[in-house]
Amino acid sequence: MLLFHILTATISLIYTTITYLRPSSAKLGTSSALVVLTIASGTYLVATMHVHILQTCVSGLTYLAAVSFGLVAAYRKLAASKSD
Repeated sequence: MLLFHILTATISLIYTTITYLRPSSAKLGTSSALVVLTIASGTYLVATMHVHILQTCVSGLTYLAAVSFGLVAAYRKLAASKSD
């Protein structure tokens, strides 16, 4: 499960970058689904493994901030291109 979580988070970061570079509604949806999947798998790992919650939360919040920033920027870029 840990490998799944790490792969999902990594793919999410890469896909969010791709979404920012070439935004589309479908890519925004896929990126959002990957974020939800990453958060869900992280929550499962915290609940089932004996890990330090503070370190896990800091890592999760850093990931979430980076991906959220990318998704918001991609959404704005897409909205600007559609309004032209």
